[in-house]
Amino acid sequence: MTDKKILTPVKAIRAKCMDCNGTAHEVRLCPCKDCPLYPYRLGKNPNRKGTPLSEERKAEIAETFKRARELKKEG
Repeated sequence: MTDKKILTPVKAIRAKCMDCNGTAHEVRLCPCKDCPLYPYRLGKNPNRKGTPLSEERKAEIAETFKRARELKKEG
C-alpha cells in the first residue's frame, strides 16, 4: 500500500501554480491574470465566503481558548 497525499481541487491548483512559478513568492506575484487558475493560485477558493460570527459565538470561542491555555499551563 502506498501513502499518497490526497489533495483537494484547490490545493491541487496551488501545487500546479507552485510547479509553474517555482516559489510561493512568485505565485503571489504571478503576472498571468488571464489564467483560469489565477483566482485559486493561493490555495483558497475566492467564491467561498466565511460566515460572520456573532459576538456571543466569539465570546464562546475565546473562553474555550482561555481554558485550553490554562490547562496547558497546569499540565
